[in-house]
Amino acid sequence: MKCDKDTLLLYAVTDRAWTGSQPLARQVEAALQNGATCLQLREKALDPAAFREEARQMAALCRRYGVPLIINDNVEVALACGAAGVHLGQQDMPIAQARRMAGPDLILGASAHTVQEALEAQAAGADYLGVGAVFSTSTKADASPLPLTTLREICAAVSIPVVAIGGITETNLLQLTGCGAAGVAVVSAIFGAPDPGAATARLVQLARQMTGR
Repeated sequence: MKCDKDTLLLYAVTDRAWTGSQPLARQVEAALQNGATCLQLREKALDPAAFREEARQMAALCRRYGVPLIINDNVEVALACGAAGVHLGQQDMPIAQARRMAGPDLILGASAHTVQEALEAQAAGADYLGVGAVFSTSTKADASPLPLTTLREICAAVSIPVVAIGGITETNLLQLTGCGAAGVAVVSAIFGAPDPGAATARLVQLARQMTGR
């Protein structure tokens, strides 16, 4: 499955801390039903066996809706569950090593915070970049806001698509208009919403407005 701008329009990133009383799978399906174009499964606390089982379930759910599943930080789990791709942070496995393990078809995403990191990830074989945090976020305590000028510079410097991430909500998403990003990645704006499906539908419309698509 290729990774293009449309794939990254509304990139939903799971976080079990926001699920509340609803099962994660129910929230994910609501997001997929209402226009999420990509899903990243991020599990920092599950043991390996439970993570693999959840990844298999999420991969089947995403295939049903024709949406790519990206696994956070774990190439082995991505390959084992038949996910479309994997996303790697700066402290994770190097992109070039992941590409050797995964082959040419697995989507490889990389986090970048500077133009240099972005260019290095692109050269190493990344298919897209996640850039942020563009706003203050409680999801990652160590993520300080990235100037929007840096986001624009990264988007201009690389030929692969960029998705903005970090603290993005319905109220601030349109501040990213004109930055060059292909889309936005959101966590709590979907999974912390009382109605994840309705929130996803609204975010899709805002993302289309932001990108002019």
